[in-house]
Amino acid sequence: MLGARVPTRRVASMSSAQLYDTIGATYTVTRRTEPRIAEQIWAALGDARTVLNVGAGTGSYEPPDRHVLAVEPSALMRAQRPPHAAPCLAGSAESLPFDDQSFDAAMAVCTLHHWQDPIAGLREMGRVARRVVVFLFDTSDPGQFWLTRDYLPEFAALPGCKVLASLDDLAGAIGARRDPVPIPWDCADGFFEAYWRRPEAYLDVDVRRGISVWAAVGPDAEGRAVRSLREDLVSGRWAERNRDLIDLEAAELGARLLIA
Repeated sequence: MLGARVPTRRVASMSSAQLYDTIGATYTVTRRTEPRIAEQIWAALGDARTVLNVGAGTGSYEPPDRHVLAVEPSALMRAQRPPHAAPCLAGSAESLPFDDQSFDAAMAVCTLHHWQDPIAGLREMGRVARRVVVFLFDTSDPGQFWLTRDYLPEFAALPGCKVLASLDDLAGAIGARRDPVPIPWDCADGFFEAYWRRPEAYLDVDVRRGISVWAAVGPDAEGRAVRSLREDLVSGRWAERNRDLIDLEAAELGARLLIA
């Protein structure tokens, strides 16, 4: 069963809970913890023993050796959390139901672009925890990734892209430093940028259904992008355009850790 298709206009008006309740049915098929990224996130948590995972999804990147509590707005995503995952409450980043400084650390992974008010959510994380660690992508330059540059220009107009365009504002809201996160060529977590050296993966509908960008741009843009990419892979044009990527072990694609 594939995730449901949703009209683009409806996606733009959805909350993160509504979006993932609609498209998230196959999320766990391709979205798994990437150990090299996890190592960097867990190191950023420092000596925190109690951790709040905000926008937790199915539980990827939750450290196994600490006391974790998760918050996730989507009932469908909460239902897909494995039995060993941390306990999870329904809730949103902008209004966390906890007292000030209740946790040693609060973390958020690949979720900020779905929040209604990212600045408010970050400040809430800073209110309830002594340390904040957020994994996100700086999308202010869509041209840095061949998929958006050559095949999906609609990406630049997405609400989530606009929200994350000002990384300075996001970091400034909590006084965070910004550490780069290289994306390995064989990344196990199938987020949008994960297959930068494996372009054939984007032809797989199961891969695309695990990435909210495709639902956001809509079926027409998705179909055109996939057709163009398939043609360029067959003709060799993709390989010619991107020959500098073939031998890279990891790529700089705007992934950042905000650490405060």
